Amino acid sequence: MLCGMDAASDSHDTSTFLKSLGFPEVRVHRSFNHFDFTRPARRILVIGSMGSGKTEFSARVWRDSEVALKKTGPAAEKTRTDGADRRLVFFIRSALDMKRFPHYPKDALPYRGGYVRCGKNIAEISSSFDLERIIDENPLVGTWIIDEAAFYEERLAYVVERASRDRGLTFIFPSLILNFRREIFNTTARLLLDTATDVFPLTAYCEHPECIEDSYYTYRYYTVGGRECPALYFDPLIVIGGDREVNDPREPNYSTRCDDHHYLPGKEYTFLALKPLGEQASKGDAAPLRRELERIKGDIEKSQLFAHFKPAYGEIMMNSLRVSCIAEKALLFLFAEQNLVPNDLFLRLVHELEMDVDYMKRRLADCRRTAVLEGL
Repeated sequence: MLCGMDAASDSHDTSTFLKSLGFPEVRVHRSFNHFDFTRPARRILVIGSMGSGKTEFSARVWRDSEVALKKTGPAAEKTRTDGADRRLVFFIRSALDMKRFPHYPKDALPYRGGYVRCGKNIAEISSSFDLERIIDENPLVGTWIIDEAAFYEERLAYVVERASRDRGLTFIFPSLILNFRREIFNTTARLLLDTATDVFPLTAYCEHPECIEDSYYTYRYYTVGGRECPALYFDPLIVIGGDREVNDPREPNYSTRCDDHHYLPGKEYTFLALKPLGEQASKGDAAPLRRELERIKGDIEKSQLFAHFKPAYGEIMMNSLRVSCIAEKALLFLFAEQNLVPNDLFLRLVHELEMDVDYMKRRLADCRRTAVLEGL
């Protein structure tokens, strides 16, 4: 839940304090506090678009812990529950996300513009079972920072909730809750919201060159021939990486955008045409889907996709059709996300339409569908 009462109380206390110093009537914002290691059993979501400072928030917690660890006596006792000290912080990052920040030290908690060194208190995990093991191996640690928690399976939310309630542990999740489609990232993200005790929403400036409004959304786009090409709605949901600007029609870039400058072409087409074609294929009639994919790949202006776009979109949205592997993305959406295309049909279409196998393999690896890779 949002800590609205705390915010109101902080604002009142700060206002009273400033008045006692002789300040005139001014608009008082919430004070910028050090992290509170005395409160047990917290599950803190730090949410916002890319570049909003989620991981930097975590680095600040780490730096605060180094100061708090110097406290002794009653002050130190306030931070301990069931043998764990919340001033001891451990950073967890996803094994899937190791392509980010490749030039930083292995023990770094990295953010844009800097990092802190975690020493032995850092680990890479692939699942909630890995997390349970590391928690058991580090019984003295009271605060756990789990980067990009939405990358893990749903079980993680309940592993965390149980450990937090039973032992008073604090968990911090700097995580994307909304994906580039402006939808809840996945079921894990939804469960993290359901089980959270605190939410800290962060914003960034919209990165459109002509805008300075607050941004809440992560925007995915490609750069093709110097043009900004928005990602299609059915672009693969998970693409590992994204912290380096690339000029590659197969690999996306990211920025943070406000509502007006977050372009998302193809949502109507996805549900009016593409998904029904997948449903038809799942019932045994794959010919219409094959024909649409073939047209997207070989003569896009004859496709239903182009027919949906042409009367509805201007230049910036039409640029989305300049990117590579659109047919591959459409098939991956139906196969890996919607589970409408069975394995044998997926493999057959990839071979018959001579799709980009290297691209397919990388995207399937990103979403942990590696079992099908043996057939490609």
